[in-house]
Formats: sequence, C-alpha cells, structure tokens
Amino acid sequence: MSTDIDLHLGRRLRRRRRLLGLTQQQLGVQVGIRFQQIQKYECGANRISAARLWQLAEALETPVNYFYEGLAEAIERKEAAGSNGGEMFSRKETLDLIQAYYQLEESPRRRLLDLAKSLNGPGEAA
Repeated sequence: MSTDIDLHLGRRLRRRRRLLGLTQQQLGVQVGIRFQQIQKYECGANRISAARLWQLAEALETPVNYFYEGLAEAIERKEAAGSNGGEMFSRKETLDLIQAYYQLEESPRRRLLDLAKSLNGPGEAA
C-alpha cells in the first residue's frame, strides 16, 4: 500500500525524468534496474530505498532533497482537501509545454506568455 511519501517521491521522480527528456528505460539503464521498477517507483507501488534514491538523484543530476521538496505542503493540502487532487505538473502535456517554452529564445517566450495571458480574456484572473 502506497503512502503519501511514496506517491510524492514517485511524482517528483517522474517530473524530473520527464523534464530531462529521459524514458523510464534510459533512467533504468543508468541506475542498473529495469524500466518496470522505475514505473513502480513513479506510481508509488514500490518504496525507494535511501541508496536507490541517491542513485536516482545522481542520474537525474539533482540533489536528493529535490524529491522531498513540497512534501509537507502536499500532505497538508491533502489533509485539508480530504483527497489527493492530482498535480498539474505531473501531466505530460504540462511538461511538454514547459520544455517547448524554454527551448524558445527570450523574445518569443515573452510573446507566447503575453498571448497565453490574453486568451484568458478581460476581467479574468491570469
């Protein structure tokens, strides 16, 4: 049974892997495990040991504490809401959009941001 911590670590693992453009297979090869194990970590079905978390952090070029960032807030939100409302940054389309955005030069990025804000319409929160 997954705990909130296992789910949070899995989401952070998936987010970082996707931001770097790695497949589960590629990450698994880097740390010496099969992609199915990465899948289980990402969905929270299997717990990530401290040693494995260290290896994953090294492979993903991030400090170990990256995986714990926002954990306390996520648990508080879940307790306040009474349910696990999903995380928009774990969606593939969100990550694809972020990657595409940061591949643009600064001027087109600003224009795209202005366009996105204008699509909200007058009087609506951006």
